[in-house]
Amino acid sequence: MLDGVNRVIDGVIDCVIAGGELIDGSGSPRRRADVAIDGGRIVAMGLLGKPAARQRIDASGLIVAPGFIDSHSHDDQLLLQHPLRHPKLLQGVTTVVTGNCGISLAPLLLPLEATPPQPLDILQGPFQYRNFADYVAAVEAAEPALNAALLVGHTTLRVGAMDDLSRPANAREAQAMRQALEEALQAGAVGLSTGVFYDPARAANCDELIAVGQPLAGGRGVIAMHIRDEGAHIDEALREAFAVARALGAPLILSHHKLLGVANHGGSIRTLAMIEQAAAHMPVCADCYPYSASSTVLLPDRVASSRDVLITWSAAEPAVAGRLLNELARERGIDAAALARQLVPGGAIYFAMSDEDVDRILSHPLTMIGSDGLPAAGLQHPRLWGSFPRVLGHYVRERRLLALELAVHKMTGLTASRFALADRGLLKVGYAADITVFDPAQVSDRASYTQPAAEPQGICFVFVNGELAVAQGEMRQARAGQVLKGRGWC
Repeated sequence: MLDGVNRVIDGVIDCVIAGGELIDGSGSPRRRADVAIDGGRIVAMGLLGKPAARQRIDASGLIVAPGFIDSHSHDDQLLLQHPLRHPKLLQGVTTVVTGNCGISLAPLLLPLEATPPQPLDILQGPFQYRNFADYVAAVEAAEPALNAALLVGHTTLRVGAMDDLSRPANAREAQAMRQALEEALQAGAVGLSTGVFYDPARAANCDELIAVGQPLAGGRGVIAMHIRDEGAHIDEALREAFAVARALGAPLILSHHKLLGVANHGGSIRTLAMIEQAAAHMPVCADCYPYSASSTVLLPDRVASSRDVLITWSAAEPAVAGRLLNELARERGIDAAALARQLVPGGAIYFAMSDEDVDRILSHPLTMIGSDGLPAAGLQHPRLWGSFPRVLGHYVRERRLLALELAVHKMTGLTASRFALADRGLLKVGYAADITVFDPAQVSDRASYTQPAAEPQGICFVFVNGELAVAQGEMRQARAGQVLKGRGWC
């Protein structure tokens, strides 16, 4: 089982991936090794000769890596569906973390005709799960195409427990949310997410977040926080997040860390130093996506701090999807922010970040990779289809910002350790056979702001729990995904 040792495997096994360069997800240097898979697990690694196998894949000239883990997704509904072309599997992603930014499909029961408050609507409902266990059961019954680690959204809890979202929760409401979180953790949730940046949760204060998050104490789950501000007041927002996580004794994940607004460019030098300082005393890390434009609901107060805004959808004027807000405003002779107010509810891509900040955050040792993609109808951000190949192609091969081994670590082993995903994120004997094989000379994203659903290239083979899910860019009908239930942080 050791590298460099010829080993004969007795009996016929499921698959051997032979002749590839192995990057194991730990950050260690690559090495030549074969990988043997049987019963959904890695059963041997090294120079294995030619054991009897039902399938043999020649990985000569290719990289064999752990399946990528999307640390920040909004795939709550996508897990229940089976698209012919899966935006994550085709990138080599084998596990997604859902329920981010305070929004999850469960636990929340709304009438089918009800319109949930933004940003819950981006999940495209329906919100039909009275408790979290029902949602877990629905995902398992759907036989998902990939694995999922599920977060509970604080905003979802608020909408279910409160009749007035414009104030902090009272003791009774906080208790109801706390009980719902406890039940979710028992059902397998890996933690709580918050989104106090958005209107439905903006009134929540530290006391509410700490009261609701009590079941996380003792490392029973993480708290992933979309902080209150990512612009001029980001320092205060970070301090709030640190205080909440410290009071709970819960590992903190800072969602899609970034600096928004031209006036705040360069601020990542300061914010990363703050994160490092906090990490010296508590478990904290961040995720980020490899783009200098963000995407969320259409927010008129974000217009002035952005170089431009690309409208992705508008309920008031569907025809403006794909238009730049500033250009449209000039045509109509109206202020851009005023036009945005006319177009809500809607969605938008904001060009408000600097490449230098993205580089600095992406390359920081405490940062993992997440897509933050929104699998919704209409125009999308290219990150849904391109995030992971973009890191490997643009940031590793073309710009050399990261070593390939480090980039893979940020997509695999680092993420698995931060979410306490047992037996995932590494190529290791006994671990689940979530494996991505890619061509380091060809892998790249092709999705753009004008063609956001263009599929990546260079992802050759993808295994989920030992089942071949993608072969040379073609989807297989494997439905081998599992709900990776929380077991506590370590």
